[in-house]
Amino acid sequence: MTTRCEVATPQPMSVFERYLTVWVFLCIVIGIALGQFFPAAFQAIGRLEIAQVNLPVGLLIWVMIIPMLVKVDFAALNEVRQHVRGIGVTLFVNWLVKPFSMAFLGWLFIRHLFAPLLPADQLDSYIAGLILLAAAPCTAMVFVWSRLSNGDPLFTLSQVALNDSIMVVAFAPLVAFLLGISAITVPWDTLLTSVVLYIVIPVALAQIWRRRLLARGQAAFDAAMTKIGPWSITALLATLVLLFAFQGEAILRQPLVIALLAVPILIQVFFNSALAYLLNRWLGEKHNIACPSALIGASNFFELAVAAAISLFGFHSGAALATVVGVLIEVPVMLLVVRVVNASRPWYEKRAG
Repeated sequence: MTTRCEVATPQPMSVFERYLTVWVFLCIVIGIALGQFFPAAFQAIGRLEIAQVNLPVGLLIWVMIIPMLVKVDFAALNEVRQHVRGIGVTLFVNWLVKPFSMAFLGWLFIRHLFAPLLPADQLDSYIAGLILLAAAPCTAMVFVWSRLSNGDPLFTLSQVALNDSIMVVAFAPLVAFLLGISAITVPWDTLLTSVVLYIVIPVALAQIWRRRLLARGQAAFDAAMTKIGPWSITALLATLVLLFAFQGEAILRQPLVIALLAVPILIQVFFNSALAYLLNRWLGEKHNIACPSALIGASNFFELAVAAAISLFGFHSGAALATVVGVLIEVPVMLLVVRVVNASRPWYEKRAG
């Protein structure tokens, strides 16, 4: 079991991953420019839909998500009982604190404090995007954050497997509930279609692929992971180019929107990571358990959030833009959180008694 877990846990970030924020900025520029110069082409892409699902984006999302899910070993659920306190903190923060705190922050900042600075017709959509971002716990990048903080790889894999299992059944009801209390109506059939397309089917395909690769031996599995590793980020960046080609006009009119949307996301990251870190310390968990527990609570499965936002609200929506802001700030902010948990290890381990 340990060998499989170590294989599923990637090495520290590549240069491409470390500078993801730079590539996202480039996608913003390229997407806006292409949208301004070739509007007809992107309007044609936007019309390629079946049952409110844009086919080019649907394909890109699958290419983005499935390679990440291949790394997840659901057999790691057997390890959950080894660290009940750490897993308990992870579940509490990810499912009972994070989505609700983001809904509150969205209400506070978007509907009230920043409302005069934002387009009035997009306020609900921005809040919806923030909720979608917070309702999807991190799947892939948490392996990287855990490795950078010397987190326990077995615990990291077990909490990811458990979160993904819960997400299959809890994502749609949770999003619908939070949007409902935020007075935002979303058709249930559209939401359930998004869950099936972007969670259930990718998980099933990824696990079938994983089993077939492992049946050919560990070397074949490792080689495949190395080969398909760049697919996810490449598909993400292509999706962002499409998104900003549609969003370009709105961003050019109000460039401050991105900075304003980043505020509640940043607060959510720091609040949830600190809460999980301190709860683990209070409960007496080891530092190498507290780190991945805190980091998964701070980061998001932004690929799923982007896909769901586009499906539910469309390319032009504030929801899609809000989820992309999460992508924009994910890497630098999470690297900062990693530095904090690493630097505070001596303090963490000075527990009373």
